[in-house]
Amino acid sequence: MRSIDGYKKKGLIKMQSSTYAAAVKGNVAFAFQRRTFFSNLHNRSATTTTGIRFSTGSTSKAMGAKLARAENGIHSLSSVKARSVRAQASSGGGDEEEAIPLRSEGKSSGTVLPFVGVACLGAILFGYHLGVVNGALEYLAKDLGIADNAVLQGWIVSSLLAGATVGSFTGGALADKFGRTRTFQLDAIPLAVGAFLCATAQSVQTMIVGRLLAGIGIGISSAIVPLYISEISPTEIRGALGSVNQLFICIGILAALIAGLPLAANPLWWRTMFGVAVIPSVLLAIGMAFSPESPRWLVQQGKLTQAEKAIKTLYGKEKVVELVRDLSTSGQGTSEPEAGWFDLFSSRYWKVVSVGAALFLFQQLAGINAVVYYSTAVFRSAGIQSDVAASALVGASNVFGTAVASSLMDKMGRKSLLLTSFGGMALSMLLLSLSFTWKALAAYSGTLAVVGTVLYVLSFSLGAGPVPALLLPEIFASRIRAKAVALSLGMHWISNFVIGLYFLSVVTKFGISSVYLGFAGVCVLAVMYIAGNVVETKGRSLEEIELALTSGA
Repeated sequence: MRSIDGYKKKGLIKMQSSTYAAAVKGNVAFAFQRRTFFSNLHNRSATTTTGIRFSTGSTSKAMGAKLARAENGIHSLSSVKARSVRAQASSGGGDEEEAIPLRSEGKSSGTVLPFVGVACLGAILFGYHLGVVNGALEYLAKDLGIADNAVLQGWIVSSLLAGATVGSFTGGALADKFGRTRTFQLDAIPLAVGAFLCATAQSVQTMIVGRLLAGIGIGISSAIVPLYISEISPTEIRGALGSVNQLFICIGILAALIAGLPLAANPLWWRTMFGVAVIPSVLLAIGMAFSPESPRWLVQQGKLTQAEKAIKTLYGKEKVVELVRDLSTSGQGTSEPEAGWFDLFSSRYWKVVSVGAALFLFQQLAGINAVVYYSTAVFRSAGIQSDVAASALVGASNVFGTAVASSLMDKMGRKSLLLTSFGGMALSMLLLSLSFTWKALAAYSGTLAVVGTVLYVLSFSLGAGPVPALLLPEIFASRIRAKAVALSLGMHWISNFVIGLYFLSVVTKFGISSVYLGFAGVCVLAVMYIAGNVVETKGRSLEEIELALTSGA
């Protein structure tokens, strides 16, 4: 197995996407390891289930009881439960909120799947832009005359992450002001322009600007793709549709890997790799021109006629009268102004917001960047010499695990998947640590390290990857939803950058085995936190969840 020093001498660092992330080596001497980006993502911010621990001492069981009572007090919906809108209690100004459900009986003639598919173009672009530089960096560096300049290569890699941080914070505000579909169309501009500039760049400066714009685009996508999907999806399949976002991020990364295969025969192919991303960007803008706006947002804006059209498209004309009536009633009860950024830190909302932030922090501190960073060395120790083969195996494991998670999200529930995921990651990290140090296992160390790596990625993709992003739109009140999602994802990008900045320094000081053991400890802490603070919300509408969480605050 190649030593850590060997990696440092090569001056390479691997940018990998763990849920939306990329690892960056620090200070001015950024570097990049040629391997596939790997996403967990992410991204995903669509619809999961979680709760919070309240200062009054209530536990997750107590919150589960509140959710059950809330559900019993609200008529369940068969296909469009999630479309109801919360109203401020008319008794005035308190924190308790009423949820008026959108009752819907019988089979709907509408459909949400085509519009979820259009939104997932943003997820594909997310993964593709994260992964495309992995194979192209060596060739574009030679073409632009910076083959021996690791600093500038590092800036080309990390500028995407900087842009994503900016985009994630602005995405929520744009979605609140202009609506979800219009924000998608605006998002297509930096995505397309950034891809075009990268493909045609004749200087490093142009390349960095292009990557920065593309980063802003994927940052906005990380916020609005799961938000839009959660708000148009029926309750009973909201988890499955929400996890599709993460699946398409993984597919985007694999697509970037495949796109790089012709590079060996055609060194200028890297320009085509970047340029191809313009096509789905344009398709995203066109597709959103024909996609319905979120009925929830339309009602909040008082646009009832447009909300009626959106409901007809999504759920069928037979639901229009009933659902418009319920939405109008709830909309008339809303007396609070739109939430500002500082409202997220108020005592009313901070406990909920902190859950999303904590899970993203656990996600990053659990070691996904480290596992993927060292995956090539691990696979070489087992006799797999091809970096492409190693990256493909890790990528395939992520896609497979995410697909399984999508099918289980509305059956097992979000909390169960989180507990299973972090538990499996802890065991995998322990196996990886032992494979590096336990002399009794020396003869099998390479095989055990590969098994540990694959099991870790599978475990990660079952819950720690998709669920944190899924839960955000589900637990946040409609008044703060867009901004709270943007804030949580912004913190995700920042924590990912910081961890990437100092990761190699920590490995150098303590050794990779000790670092892996520390990651296992973080996973155990995550299991304890989830068990005590996260509650199951599968099968409940967004408003039922909101009512229960708010009434318990």
